[in-house]
This record gives sequence, structure tokens and C-alpha cells, in this order.
Amino acid sequence: MGKLDGKVAVVTGAARGQGRSHAVALAKAGADIIALDICADIENVQYPLSTPADLDETQQLVEKEDRRCVTGQADVREPAQVREAIDAGVAELGRLDIVVANAGICAMGPTLTGSAFLDTVNVHFVGVVNVVSAAYPHLRAGASIIATGSVAAMFRGVTDITQQGPGGAGYSLSKREVARFVHDLALALAPESIRVNAVHPGNVNTTMLHNPAMYKVFRPELDDATREDFEPASAAMFPLPISWLEPRDISEAVLFLASDDARYITGQQLRVDGGVALKHTPALPNP
Repeated sequence: MGKLDGKVAVVTGAARGQGRSHAVALAKAGADIIALDICADIENVQYPLSTPADLDETQQLVEKEDRRCVTGQADVREPAQVREAIDAGVAELGRLDIVVANAGICAMGPTLTGSAFLDTVNVHFVGVVNVVSAAYPHLRAGASIIATGSVAAMFRGVTDITQQGPGGAGYSLSKREVARFVHDLALALAPESIRVNAVHPGNVNTTMLHNPAMYKVFRPELDDATREDFEPASAAMFPLPISWLEPRDISEAVLFLASDDARYITGQQLRVDGGVALKHTPALPNP
């Protein structure tokens, strides 16, 4: 018996990275999966985004867990695409119990324009709202909504517009708004017994982290920074002796929040960040 037997989850950004890891983790626990991804590049993102083949691989990995998987190509910036994809998945799988609004990009660099700010906000915050809005009509008591935030929401100054450009500013803004959205939506949906939480990762070992544009952000003094150059700069962020987290570390938190183990947990900002935010946040909220 799995923790999520009989349940259906939608996961955005599911073609690879954290999204794929979440989809497979939820499938291992018994859930059928609606796996959505844009499967196309975005102009301001300076590394290749996922492909239809990546999404097909996620489907195969879910099906290896003996669970059903419906895939859809949808841009979370476009509410009509998201609604159509979720409706189609629910029509095939029969219900929807879990929403993992995870799609994300990294459009950082000092040479990018304000459009990088807008792309980032539209994916990371507006995209979350679009996914939740499309899923909500299908949800019933006991449902769980989980949004991917970031440690960047936890304190100011984590992004520097000089080095990271407008996309970095948009990233921090988006993740702060995701945290506020989760808090207030949790209050709004509590009478319906629908829980809403956010998971806030630190640096995670995915393509979104490991690409030349991100290396340049962390090592601006180098013309061609490598993974080896980047690793000590990333490690310096963590109190724990690590350089980054693995996708499965975030998936375990997502699985917990999706399951009945967390049936009375709502409105939480769960940091899975290796302690990055500790130096910047108080032990208790200000009274």
C-alpha cells in the first residue's frame, strides 16, 4: 500500500529536473500523474529547456512504477493552455488530488533586458497562479497544493541586479509572492479542507543550476567559469558541508506534504535549503 494510492497528481515542469523527480516520487507512492511541461525554449533563458523526448522519458519512468501517466505540453504563462492540459488529464484519469506547481526557469545575466524580469515573474509567480486556478475546479476536500518557492524568498539581497540582471530581481520577487500567495490561499481554502504549502529549496543539482550562465553569475570574475569553478562558490552558501541539494531531497518534502501524513499542515513555508537561510532569518517571527 502506497501513501498516495488512488490519488492523481499534476506536476508542472515535469520533463526533467525537480519536476521529473517529484512525478516519479509521487508515482512510487501510488499516485497517477498528469505531467506537464513547456518542452520548448524561452528567449531569455540562456540554456536549453526541456524537449518532448524529455517528457516522454518522464512518462516512461512513471509507468515503470506501474502508474498511469498523462502528458501535456503547456506553457504555464498561458492560462488557456494550462486549463486545457489539466482538464484533459483529469478527463482521462478521473480525478485530481495533488497539485505540484513546480515549473521554473533561470533567466539571469547582466546583459539581459527587462523582458527577462517579465518572463521570470510570469513563469514563477503567474504560472503558479495559473496552475492552481486551472486545478481548483477539480479539487475536493483532502486535496493538497504544493508550490515550489526558493530560499530566495527568505531574505533580501540574495540576488544582485548588477550581476544577475533583471531576471534575478524577477526571481526574488516571484518567490516572495509565491510565499505570500500560499499563505493567503491556505486561509481561503481551509474551510474546504484543501491544504496549501510551499517548499523552498536551496541550490539543486539540475540543469537550471548547472549551466554556463549560472556559473557566470556565481563567478563573474572568470570569462568561462566551469562546474569546478562554480562548486566552491555554491558550497559557501551552505552551513552544511554540501555544494548543492539533489532533486530527491526536495521530492521527499513534496511527498510528505502531498500525503495524509501532513493532513493538518497548511500555509507552511518549508525550507529544504541545507541551512542557507539560517543566518538571515530569526528563530521566531517578530511578535
